Amino acid sequence: MTPRTVPPVAVAPGVTIGNGSLPVIAGPCVVESAELVLGVAATLAAMAQRLEIPLVFKSSFDKANRSSGESFRTLGLRPALEILGEVKETTGLPLLTDVHEPGQCEAVAEVCDVLQIPAFLCRQTDLIHAAAATGRAINIKKGQFMAPDDMPRAVDKARSRGNDRVFITERGYSFGYHNLVVDMRAFAMMQAAGIPVVFDVTHSLQLPGGGKQTGGVREYAEPLARAAVAAGADGVFIEVHPDPAHALSDAATQLPPERTEALLRTLIAIRQVLGPGGAPA
Repeated sequence: MTPRTVPPVAVAPGVTIGNGSLPVIAGPCVVESAELVLGVAATLAAMAQRLEIPLVFKSSFDKANRSSGESFRTLGLRPALEILGEVKETTGLPLLTDVHEPGQCEAVAEVCDVLQIPAFLCRQTDLIHAAAATGRAINIKKGQFMAPDDMPRAVDKARSRGNDRVFITERGYSFGYHNLVVDMRAFAMMQAAGIPVVFDVTHSLQLPGGGKQTGGVREYAEPLARAAVAAGADGVFIEVHPDPAHALSDAATQLPPERTEALLRTLIAIRQVLGPGGAPA
């Protein structure tokens, strides 16, 4: 196997993607309420300490791409950012949230360590430029319509603004209508371009569209995550909710905390045996 040449990306103090560890990005899909977000954050902080893993807390302040205009989107930018700020204050966890418009980037960067470009917006040049200009780490979600060799050009847009703190998250490819598949070759392909790649367990399980709410196949979380880490993913992204069936977004694919911890223990063991890049340690 070709030796890895991926430069690591420092996401936040104590969290680096691409250095051989297995960092985790985790949290509820959307900021539903202060009580829910702070409760999940405390659970994940304790989990990260038990497992001795670096963890970035993720929750979207807005779900701007819901299947239906009737679905829950947001509590509002400022209220949601206040809740995320409280997460950092009470747990010390670094934060990640999405940005959807260039004008949101500065406000989000005041609170969050990582700005995430949503998959459907991964080619939006002005958005990537604005996010990169904040100096914060940038996570570009790979669009379901993008091939692995398309993504370096999206990353170059961020780097053109003097920001090298960029990584990609793989979340599957559109396969016909209302289905996604994950090409495990994609990790090596994008890493060969010098880009760290995280695997999005949650959104790779989606069955997009087909109704007012996106469906999903949560039962396949474990085999997909195990395969991705074995294939050399530089980290994992998992949405976590205490009652997934009643979540206000991604109810079909979020994982409860206890299942998340069991999965992470398995993934850590795989990484320890195989090492980064899927080569024997």
